[in-house]
Amino acid sequence: MPADTKQPLLQRIPSLTDLLKRAAIQQWLETHPHTLVTHVLRQAAAELRDRILDGSLADPAAITAEAVERRAGALLADQTRPRIRAAINATGILLHTGLGRAVFPESVVDSIVPALKGYCTLAVHPESGERVERDELVEDLLAELTGAEAATVVNNNAAATLLVLAGLAAQREVIVSRGQLIEIGGSFRLPEVMAQSQARLVEVGATNRTHLADYQRAITAQTAALMRVHPSNYRIVGFAGTPSLAELAALARRHNLLLIDDLGAGALVDLRQFGLPQEPIVRESIAAGADIVLFSGDKLIGGSQAGILVGRRPLIQQLRKHPLMRAMRVDKTCLMVLERTLHLFRHPERLRREHPLYRMICQPLETVRARAVALQAGLAALGSAARVEIADSVAYLGSGSLPTEAIPSVTVGLQARDVGAGELARRLRLDEACVFSRIESDQVKLDMRTVADEQVPAIVQAVRRAIS
Repeated sequence: MPADTKQPLLQRIPSLTDLLKRAAIQQWLETHPHTLVTHVLRQAAAELRDRILDGSLADPAAITAEAVERRAGALLADQTRPRIRAAINATGILLHTGLGRAVFPESVVDSIVPALKGYCTLAVHPESGERVERDELVEDLLAELTGAEAATVVNNNAAATLLVLAGLAAQREVIVSRGQLIEIGGSFRLPEVMAQSQARLVEVGATNRTHLADYQRAITAQTAALMRVHPSNYRIVGFAGTPSLAELAALARRHNLLLIDDLGAGALVDLRQFGLPQEPIVRESIAAGADIVLFSGDKLIGGSQAGILVGRRPLIQQLRKHPLMRAMRVDKTCLMVLERTLHLFRHPERLRREHPLYRMICQPLETVRARAVALQAGLAALGSAARVEIADSVAYLGSGSLPTEAIPSVTVGLQARDVGAGELARRLRLDEACVFSRIESDQVKLDMRTVADEQVPAIVQAVRRAIS
């Protein structure tokens, strides 16, 4: 388009002053900052200007105040919409890190709302009115569930590891099996965390086998602790082995050393009752002689993100006084969710019934299949626009927990006639229902084990919108 023909079009773009006089935009200013409103108006006008200059817009009728207002409204809505919002997890990963890991029990969420709307007894004793440490709110409950003398909470298990090493072993040696020098998500590596804590790592044994004698030979006058790290997110099988925790505890006692047990995911109950393989239970670690046990609050507990430390009272008290504790402490929301979630572990039947993680694990395959059938029926109206088929599949716990354990599941596979699998999955994620799926064999797979019955209608509508 010649430059002399573009100038009249550019002159049709309304000025910011005129736009701000429009009734709809005056209403925006009642609920949004003036700077934000002017920003989106300028951005919308600039987009029109760029389209005129690059020749993609040559119709004078399309260059109106209404057009700028419409585009600015879309920009305003996008910039004021919460980035963290509800999503439907149809991936089959029960503890999906990207989707917030554990789903909080409904009873837990309902019970904390009143306390979040006003003041709460976060760090004060109601009877005496005196200030208390906030982690004491969950200490008795954690002690009851684990058999430990005392407990504290920090913001995640990596923080718990750093705090224990810095607080109990700085400038001294900590002995760890080479097969337990883990890396978890986000490039968190145990040797690097140990270096940050100023404890000195002493590696013993081989990747697949470490003997008690390896630990014995490595002990020196500079040794502070033996440390066992449970490989939550991987497995070494075959010709492999390590000493039991009780053997390590006996060795530590003979040499007046600490025994630190980092369980990673951390189970409070025997997972075999839910059809899963055996995982180390926190109570068993305490009973076997561990001085400090570390584990996550948002994996097998299914609560808020937290690192939980349980163990001997003098050690917990020492860690509470460490300068890092202030930097790692958790907020009221975390403690409210954690406390109420821990209560569910007192009642096995209530845990199965009310805890979303264990409810998803325990739901019969027939129930999952019935959900898939309901979704398929809801999508029947698509006709030839999409092929919808039900297939047996497997789900996984996720978040580095039980990495090799497949949980039987059922998927609904989608193959749209006019939309590729990648684009269909993208449209479902961007839909108002925000549906996350997985892609296999050029199909969008919707795993029904991680979907609730009440979410099926929303998925039906989302798929219809995505394909149309």
